[in-house]
Amino acid sequence: MKHLTLVSSAIALSLALSGCDSSDNKQQQAEQVAQTEQVTQAEQEIEVTATDDQQQKISIAPISSQLPHYLERDVRDEVFYFVMPDRFHNGDIDNDLGSKDKPESYGGFDRSSNGHYHGGDMKGLKEKLPYLQEMGITALWMTPIMRNQAVQGDSSGYHGYWVLDFTEIDPHLGSNQDLVDLIDEAHKLNMKVFFDIIANHTADVIKFKECHGENGDQWLHETPGLCDYKTKEQVANGDSYTVFVPEGKENLKVPAWLNDPKYYNNQGDSLWKGESAIYGDFAGLDDINTEDPEVVSGLIEVFKGVVSEFKPDGFRIDTVKHVNMEFWQEFSPAILEHAKAEGIPQFFMFGEVYDGEPKNLSTFVNDGKLQSILDFAFQGAVHRALIEGKGSDELQKLFDQDHFYNGEYGDASTLVTFTGNHDMGRFAFMLNDKHPQMTEAEKLERIKLSNALMYFSRGIPVVYYGDEQGFVGDGNDKNARQDMMPSKVATYNDDDLLGTDKTTADDNFDQSHVLYQDLVGLGNLYGQHKTLRQGTQEVLYSQATPGIFAFTRTDDQYQYLIVANTANSEQNVDLQMSQQDYRPIVVAKDKTEQAGAINMNLAPLSYAIYRSEK
Repeated sequence: MKHLTLVSSAIALSLALSGCDSSDNKQQQAEQVAQTEQVTQAEQEIEVTATDDQQQKISIAPISSQLPHYLERDVRDEVFYFVMPDRFHNGDIDNDLGSKDKPESYGGFDRSSNGHYHGGDMKGLKEKLPYLQEMGITALWMTPIMRNQAVQGDSSGYHGYWVLDFTEIDPHLGSNQDLVDLIDEAHKLNMKVFFDIIANHTADVIKFKECHGENGDQWLHETPGLCDYKTKEQVANGDSYTVFVPEGKENLKVPAWLNDPKYYNNQGDSLWKGESAIYGDFAGLDDINTEDPEVVSGLIEVFKGVVSEFKPDGFRIDTVKHVNMEFWQEFSPAILEHAKAEGIPQFFMFGEVYDGEPKNLSTFVNDGKLQSILDFAFQGAVHRALIEGKGSDELQKLFDQDHFYNGEYGDASTLVTFTGNHDMGRFAFMLNDKHPQMTEAEKLERIKLSNALMYFSRGIPVVYYGDEQGFVGDGNDKNARQDMMPSKVATYNDDDLLGTDKTTADDNFDQSHVLYQDLVGLGNLYGQHKTLRQGTQEVLYSQATPGIFAFTRTDDQYQYLIVANTANSEQNVDLQMSQQDYRPIVVAKDKTEQAGAINMNLAPLSYAIYRSEK
């Protein structure tokens, strides 16, 4: 496998500025027009070829330094990096065990277990910000970082979703000041920081005598881990659980009102369907009654406080579909208004709605007044096209439904796109699981093509931490949450990582890794060409079998033609274009153009980008 050549960041910045079409500086734009030939030369120097037989020349990609100031920047300019801080980098070993002063948030540290704390923290993330910036990342999205109940059952709150205290950072991750320092440093690099927040539930503290015994420390139900769900009708007819808080745990939650069981539904565990999806406990976690007006106003004040104290640039909101829609209708406008009052005019929130149907996803934008949601439908379409071997029209079927998002609160251009995550698993795992005999070279090409589709189609791309280092994993959930720092988890360390001879037992911050460098190349292109970030998208061509998928991104100045080949064989396509004189950004194997008609040959699993000036 060929190694990619790194050049200096100064050269990278120079090339990026000379090829940039996103500057607001009119003088710079005028100079750009006058230096057309220089722009073309610069673009060719950082060109990403669509074939494997040429040495690629790609620099680092600090695109955050090229974009508008973070406080004013359009969210469509971002490239997100989704990271689980505990599994990233340990910057302070003194906080590995959490807080001795708060026993409920102490312990749970075991680096050999995939279900316990491993030591990553805010200081570790701060140390690695240059690694992220040079990959082309502009926005850091962290799993929940507020103080958790350290241990529940046989696992720990390393992931952050068992919150006890909504006002301070989990002590395993550092102090509130460490978080402020991380945000300040990111902002100095013109990078944004997003928090993952939860309004659906808190840590599991409330118990039911019928399930957990008189003291809350037994299990009386025949099915381990499950308390039968009791419907609202049952509860209204007097069939309800006997609810209590075990002795010594009456004041664990902050703010204090969250300790009162009356603010929770207390109806047993969710069955993930029907009314239980809203009112049931999420695998035992205390389900907050978000229909209660006091709860609505209380949670709004909680997260206003988070915005005021830490000044994050936005929120990813967990388990959105497990909360009643009326809550979001009040919550979202209130938080956005408060953020603007705090001097964060581009504050942005996107929700997690684990559903693959655009019609269902869009209701949380149109009815729930959320600005955006995670685009699980995009993930599904890319999976079908590049893993299941279905036609490239799977992508067209997705984009044909973008109209569902058009409304007062958002549209499809701000959907947050991804190929895998901490819950469903990594794209590389899904590929490996479906095609265990596939060569490493083909796996890498399919991953790179999935990244290109994510970056250059409408929406805002998300890189899941470790994907840039060839992480694969053994499945979803705990099996997709490997350490970037040297790991001691046996089931992680036996993985065959892609594009490297390393394992997760090694330090995995290799900036020469083929997938890291692929993202550098995508980042360079993304940062240089505003139209590829914000242009209107139109699908031109797809087919019912693996093969060509072609679309354009267009604004007032340029039209970009993006053509991908999802097949294992070379493909040819004829396209009738509204513009002429399409100049190469990423070259195809062969391309001819005459009177607005373009004929293009694409190598297997490759893509090409051409630009026409309107």
